[in-house]
Amino acid sequence: MLVRQLSAFYLLSASVFTIGIVLSQHPTLNQAAKDTTHAIGHATAVTAVALNDHVVQPGWRWTKSEAGDLYDRAFSHREPVRMVAKPAPKPVQVAKHEPPKAKPQPKVATAAPALRPQIVEPQLAPKPEAATPQPDQQVASAAPKPDLTPPKISLAPQAQAPIAVPAMPPAPAASAPAPSPAELVRVTQRLKDSLTSEMLQHFELFLYVSKADHGPWAQRMYVFQKQPSGDLKLAYNWPVSTGRELVEFAPNGSKQPSFTPAGYYQIDPERMYTHYTSGQWHQPMPFAMFFNWENHGFQTGLAIHAASGEDISLLGQRSSAGCVRLAPENARLLFGLIRENYKGLVPKFAYDKRTATMANDGMMLHDTAGNLEMTKGYKVLVFIENYGGENVVAALF
Repeated sequence: MLVRQLSAFYLLSASVFTIGIVLSQHPTLNQAAKDTTHAIGHATAVTAVALNDHVVQPGWRWTKSEAGDLYDRAFSHREPVRMVAKPAPKPVQVAKHEPPKAKPQPKVATAAPALRPQIVEPQLAPKPEAATPQPDQQVASAAPKPDLTPPKISLAPQAQAPIAVPAMPPAPAASAPAPSPAELVRVTQRLKDSLTSEMLQHFELFLYVSKADHGPWAQRMYVFQKQPSGDLKLAYNWPVSTGRELVEFAPNGSKQPSFTPAGYYQIDPERMYTHYTSGQWHQPMPFAMFFNWENHGFQTGLAIHAASGEDISLLGQRSSAGCVRLAPENARLLFGLIRENYKGLVPKFAYDKRTATMANDGMMLHDTAGNLEMTKGYKVLVFIENYGGENVVAALF
């Protein structure tokens, strides 16, 4: 309430003071008053002077006096601030260090200690006193000293052991009729005629695949093992499925050929998988053994692997996307046989740098001295051709 009165009083005083200042000190108004005096007459001038002397000046003095009184009344109730001196800090007393008194520990029933294995150091038994041997007792003799004489080395030449040929595991039960013995003789001879001396020398296992769609040999794989004499012995012959020989759309939407190209191939030692799935065709490829063949700068996806699902019933006819399919038990047998028994150095196939393609016609890479260039791999040669075993001469008559 007091603040509101003070504010109203100040506004009134300021208005009066402003009017008084303007009328008393402004030169223009004074001059105007003088001009007015001459203009309107002496009576009006006397009235202005009387207003200044009896109204403005007393009002200004009263305003200053009342303002001071009002300020005193407004702030007279406030108590003066007392300065209180802070007491001096008491000196810190350092207590003498006394060892803490041991608190009585409650008695706790201790459990039986857990049994821990203890290492018992052997102790030497005290030496018995020397006793005089009796006539019916035998005295144990001391341990014999080791013979340090070096053994005699025989310098006689030893006969070299013959080259061991891996034992072929028994073949699973045949799921398709096999060619006659006469046809097998013809297959063996045809493979021999297709191999060069370098192939026969540096490879130990030969897989002959007929990708023909008809004929007594068609859609079969013949596994030959080289003997120490150099002859080829037929170990297995199984039905297979090669490519459909078409250009078709793969499940991934790309247009892909489903051909099985004829030629000579090696097994890629870096790409042998017990479990694999084709990225293009989205099909499982158990026991996959990929060919080491680069075609126009790309490592191809051709492989020998097991058929699965409904594809097993299609063995013996063209039904794959280009790979050579086998029955699961045959693929497992061949996979383990190759990986466990036929690692070694093999010759490199020739490489055409202009087309970035590895030769699959049997041409091998030689150095400047004419020697074969060798690399680590599997001593396995795959030969694929489009021949079903038809006797052309007999067909003419």
